[in-house]
Amino acid sequence: MILGLPLATFTLIHTVISLAGIASGIMVVRDMRKMRPLGIWNPIFLLTTVLTSATGFLFPFAVFGPSHTVAAISLAVLALALFALYVTRMNGLWRWIYAISVLTALYLNVFVGVTQAFNKIPALHRYAPNDREPPYIAAQALVLLVFLIVGFIAARRFRATGP
Repeated sequence: MILGLPLATFTLIHTVISLAGIASGIMVVRDMRKMRPLGIWNPIFLLTTVLTSATGFLFPFAVFGPSHTVAAISLAVLALALFALYVTRMNGLWRWIYAISVLTALYLNVFVGVTQAFNKIPALHRYAPNDREPPYIAAQALVLLVFLIVGFIAARRFRATGP
């Protein structure tokens, strides 16, 4: 039981929140890339991604593992994004810092999503049971490449736009 919920129910809620974070993050990056102002997707992304990282710490664990490290980094990056957005109002360099923070948090969420897919989906798990096999590495490399390309474009265009 976690927060009074059976583990399976808590896992489902955590997964749905994670997927909502990824979907809303894609919309935020799309808006940045198209030089649109931040809309409703932005607070949805920030909330769901903070919840995803925070609830990850509630699962039972014996040792502090790689997933906890990724969640801690994600929370730190999200804190920077929230500071840039709400404290500095993205003035000057903080606009670029906000964009990079959002992109990094989304990348980390997708990175964990790919890892979970290879661990939980039998068809994928068969090809990479230890997260060290070429299909897993290729999938993660592709995700990173896409984020570097799209992220560079989005951050550059977002930085060039007004508030």
